[in-house]
Amino acid sequence: MSATADVLVAHQPAYLPWPGYLSRLLDVGELVVLDHVQFSERGRQHRNLVRGGPGSGPVRLTVPVRRAFGKPIREVELAAEPWAARHWRTLTQRYARAPYWREYEERLARIYATPWTHLAPLTEELTRFLLDGFGLGVRLVSSSTLALAGARTDMLVDLCRQRGATVLRTGTGALGYLDQEQLARHGIGLEVATYTHPPYGADRRGLVEGLSALDLLLHEGPGAADILRAGARTETKVLI
Repeated sequence: MSATADVLVAHQPAYLPWPGYLSRLLDVGELVVLDHVQFSERGRQHRNLVRGGPGSGPVRLTVPVRRAFGKPIREVELAAEPWAARHWRTLTQRYARAPYWREYEERLARIYATPWTHLAPLTEELTRFLLDGFGLGVRLVSSSTLALAGARTDMLVDLCRQRGATVLRTGTGALGYLDQEQLARHGIGLEVATYTHPPYGADRRGLVEGLSALDLLLHEGPGAADILRAGARTETKVLI
């Protein structure tokens, strides 16, 4: 699938992002990582789910951060706790028997052995790891380097202008705050991306909602991108 140059995908960074995050990037060459926006304690910026043991539900991995209320994501520091060792132990316990664990173990181990001090570089490195694993040649551009004007729709309009995009691709959550009339006035179209989990894995039961894309990659390896495509949907929205 060739890259679509005029489509903008912009998203806050996420720790071990889920497949729907990556599915928006199947036909674009760039992701603008919104690291200048305010950190959210309850979001996926520093936590996500991985598969639990037999008969148990998902396990939540959370990266502890220093007090970050009101700070932009790029300034959020990690707490001085042995979180990386805990997360690595959990990943090893849950996935050491996954079919493609050995293929990705070394690079993943290096990431967790790195002494990270801030959240944004950690999430960026893990996102690059997953993009490479899924074979997606997507550049990551930090919004904090772009001197953007405004917030919400104003900021996204400015971002589209700077990146030369005529279409904004978002998830369904953005529809609650986007000013569609403003997008239309600036000649910016809107695409809404959704993702439905197809079955995967040896038992074809990989339907636990919300797991990190790492789960899909470690179970399907080179076939993970095809499953990502099978679950991805993009709908052009008529602006009012």
